Amino acid sequence: MSRKLVIDPVTRIEGHGKVTIQLDDDNNVTDAKLHVVEFRGFEKLIQGHPYWEAPMLLQRICGICFVSHHLCGAKALDDMVGVGLGSGIPMLPTAEKVRRLGHYAQQLQSHVTAYFYLVVPEMLFGMDAPPEQRNVLGLVEQNPALVKRVVALRKWGQELIRTVLGKRMHGISSVPGGVSKNISLEERDRFLNGEEGLLSIDEVIEYAQEGLKLFYEFHEQHREQVDSFAVVPSLDMCLVNDEGNVDYYHGRIRILDEDKRIVREFDYHDYLEHFSEATEEWSYMKFPFLKDLGREKGSVRVGPLARMNVTKTLSTPLAQAALEKFHAYTGGKSNNMTLHTNWARAIEIIHSAELIKELLHDPDLQNEQLLMTPADNAWTGEGIGVVEAPRGTLLHHYRADRSGSISFANLIVSTTQNNSVINRTVRSVAQDYISGKAEITEGMMNAIEVGIRAYDPCLSCATHALGQMPLEISLFDAEGQIVDEQRR
Repeated sequence: MSRKLVIDPVTRIEGHGKVTIQLDDDNNVTDAKLHVVEFRGFEKLIQGHPYWEAPMLLQRICGICFVSHHLCGAKALDDMVGVGLGSGIPMLPTAEKVRRLGHYAQQLQSHVTAYFYLVVPEMLFGMDAPPEQRNVLGLVEQNPALVKRVVALRKWGQELIRTVLGKRMHGISSVPGGVSKNISLEERDRFLNGEEGLLSIDEVIEYAQEGLKLFYEFHEQHREQVDSFAVVPSLDMCLVNDEGNVDYYHGRIRILDEDKRIVREFDYHDYLEHFSEATEEWSYMKFPFLKDLGREKGSVRVGPLARMNVTKTLSTPLAQAALEKFHAYTGGKSNNMTLHTNWARAIEIIHSAELIKELLHDPDLQNEQLLMTPADNAWTGEGIGVVEAPRGTLLHHYRADRSGSISFANLIVSTTQNNSVINRTVRSVAQDYISGKAEITEGMMNAIEVGIRAYDPCLSCATHALGQMPLEISLFDAEGQIVDEQRR
């Protein structure tokens, strides 16, 4: 008698999804799927709007990584008006550096949220810990000093976002061909030196290192569990610069295999020549893949783990030292251990802080040349922007008619890129933790979610769900009758 487990909803992620697990007569897992059960309609909503509204409107798809959507949209607009990096015309240094500063600030605060609020509770208390303990409130009880530092880090990142983009959420500073404001010396000094209620950049870097220390301690104590949990091979993809190192704002798309051989490298404007997208009736989220390699072999992984696999070096000293240890652990091979995504994320928190410090010391931030004026005949009517969002490679593609009205928009978000590898992770964890078990336990339920949360997925590009959302698992027999049920 075959049976089905249902986890609905998956908690502590952005958006709403559920997991179904099919069991055979011996309770062995035969299949497991992540279903994305809400629909994003932003590509249709934007049609008919003036093209210059796209970065302002489409960033509202998300309450955490909105800066990535804002900048990705701005880069697409640069293309449309015929100026900027994507058009082969260098962006004015101040404009690019201001945009990068906001981008790194968002990566810092987003990674801090995902890592400390959603992942660290399980690292400190264990996947089998009671759910009332295994959350940020449990962290407050056990280590209030850590939580105060984490809150200060997030506040610092959010305040820098507000300064750079004009608002703490859903910024307004990026315009076609540049930005609308620079960073004054007074603004710069607030973040360099700190003030009452706001950390200095050196304190930010000091606190950022705590995340990496927590991972090392957790890994040392639970090495077998961490290294064996959902080892899922995949191609790795991210933007790289001319030296083949990760570039979070601009570059070429590079894809590596498990032996770190280059499978593809191309201008991101040619994305649609290389990728296709499959659909399934059981999910609203698509499944991108390289056309010539097919659905399974051609799917990619993006985000922190993929970026640390692809990049040869990192440009800042503390992050580079951590990256060398990360690369050495797998002997130069690609790292396919799902929970090592948290290691990669901790490295990127440090790297973001160090990159911000470098930019804060750059005098170009105070330059008043902010905007490139396009030539009268430069309008193209089409633009593609790509950035490395905290969760991975993000693409915006727009077309507009001669009046400037948007006629087409396509967004391929990072979690969409990861859809196939997340589903393989769900199947791997289900087979390891549920196959052959007669009783449903809290630890089994949460193990599935731990695998999903490693990717920090944004199923609707909405906000992190930290509230009292219920989790229900129902066990059905072949006739559809419930034979067991648990809820938390």
